[in-house]
Amino acid sequence: MPSPSAEKQLPITARLIQKPWVWAVVMGVLFGVPIYRSMTRRLTASPVVLGVLPSFTLTDQRGQPFGSRELAGKIWVADFIFTSCQGVCPLLSERMAEVGKRARHLGPDFHLVSISVDPERDTPARLAEYGARYGANPIAWSFLTGPEQAIQATVVDGFKVGAGKERAPGAAADGGGQGFWEIFHGEKLVLVDRQMRIRGYFDATAEGIDKLMEAVGRVAN
Repeated sequence: MPSPSAEKQLPITARLIQKPWVWAVVMGVLFGVPIYRSMTRRLTASPVVLGVLPSFTLTDQRGQPFGSRELAGKIWVADFIFTSCQGVCPLLSERMAEVGKRARHLGPDFHLVSISVDPERDTPARLAEYGARYGANPIAWSFLTGPEQAIQATVVDGFKVGAGKERAPGAAADGGGQGFWEIFHGEKLVLVDRQMRIRGYFDATAEGIDKLMEAVGRVAN
């Protein structure tokens, strides 16, 4: 190690290079900044586009036409239910109500949409009664029904979510009536952006709702 007098004779750059703290600063700049930028990009990256919804028009719980035209320019979350469902539908509707409360700061820029996969029985009046159980405001939360073909085109072809009816186990092959069929549907909540693009499918769990709300924030901003 050079003596103090010899060190003073070295150029200032050479003297600095010998200081450990200088190397710590240099290493921080070289490696810390890229890592920080990478982490920032991950935290603020917008959800990827998973598809684009085709135009659709169904009927809401007020008996009014409602669809892609009314939703244009809004961020919205959709789910798929039917009013006589005794399985996952009540949970889905509870989660949707929670999402609506957590996104209320977005005001009219945010909307909830629940599409019935049992349009034969789910009339607008029946959907209005169902929505009232969960405190749904028709201005902010639309429950939609319509012709079977239109529902299938919107849910299956548009959202790429499975939905339909299958014969109940043990039912006679020639049996008729609703009792011989079981309705099935997707159990995810779907986030759609202002350009009618699908930005994510989320589980109806506490963790899934947290992830959904994070994605809503990123899409909104």
